[in-house]
Amino acid sequence: MTSANSNGKNPARSITLFLCGDVMTGRGIDQVLPHPGNPRIHEPFARNARQYVDIAEEANGPIPGPVGFLYIWGDALAELKRMSPDARIINLETTITTSDDYWPGKGIHYRMHPENLPCIIAAGIDCCAVANNHILDWGYKGLAETTKILHEAGLHVAGAGHDRQEAQTPGLMEISGKGRVVVFALGSESSGIPYKWAAGPDKSGINMLPDLTDKTVERIAEDISLARRPGDIIVASIHWGGNWGYEIPDEHINFAHELIDKADVDVIHGHSSHHFLGIEIYKNKPVIYGCGDFLNDYEGIGGNEEYRSDLALMYFVRMDAATGKLMDLEMVPMQIRHFRLNCVSSDDIKWILDRLNRECNKLGSRADISDGKTITVSW
Repeated sequence: MTSANSNGKNPARSITLFLCGDVMTGRGIDQVLPHPGNPRIHEPFARNARQYVDIAEEANGPIPGPVGFLYIWGDALAELKRMSPDARIINLETTITTSDDYWPGKGIHYRMHPENLPCIIAAGIDCCAVANNHILDWGYKGLAETTKILHEAGLHVAGAGHDRQEAQTPGLMEISGKGRVVVFALGSESSGIPYKWAAGPDKSGINMLPDLTDKTVERIAEDISLARRPGDIIVASIHWGGNWGYEIPDEHINFAHELIDKADVDVIHGHSSHHFLGIEIYKNKPVIYGCGDFLNDYEGIGGNEEYRSDLALMYFVRMDAATGKLMDLEMVPMQIRHFRLNCVSSDDIKWILDRLNRECNKLGSRADISDGKTITVSW
């Protein structure tokens, strides 16, 4: 059995990534930030984004507003400082735009006002994967404004662009003295992405997965081979699957394995599920099938309570920069409450550990508590 700590700790030859699931700072969260945008939304049961603030406050009490840009990250900031990752990668699941050109026929539309971008910068985020089912909620104008704002702020963007070539271009992060982290972001129709959002030769959109076949793996492998240098850590950030349920489709497992075997991917960063899924270590490469939500405005909304989607995980993945193999995978639990990330109770940690082991054991891995709050994965 290989354990998460069997290689020892040698920071000089390791690259640590911070990964998390969906970061949705639009709608209700946007309304409590310093520069709330137009609250008008076009949902079947809501016409004003402030309604989500009201629902959250009814459930857990007042949210002081306007809140500062650091506020939403709460206790996660101390953990980021403690773990000191080399690269911080999120799935940004909201547009950053003033566009009113909402996508017709789509029930949910997320947007954050551009002047609230400092809330992303406040956590030192390096790369935003944007190949997801909300990045075109406010049309092609909203997509263009989002990517422009992120680029101008010095953030790396992966997974969308003004044409297919840009959408397939990875985020490239130079880690001083260690190497590079290269992020390819991909979106699957199974996560609710309209297929018409796929970027084309002369059409804006996202880096869409047409299917999960060998042919698609070959295309991704070609993209990776063109970008890769010796010593790179390659991350495939994939938005796939439904919002609820722990079952991982066989085609997802097979696709993840093929990406590692044939495209030389080092880390699978999966997201879309509103709660965490099981983790597999395949050939010393981490496969996080579903990170679970990390920040959102769903607080107080009923339904699916058994999944505890208020509980979020911070993933810290330490890779050997020389071999591309996993050295450690650690997770720190958080709870979304009052639109911020908070430390969790010992009972919640036990609940998380029980569910993680139930799902991870199916994939040949195990989760344990190392210091009362940090969960380590062994395999």
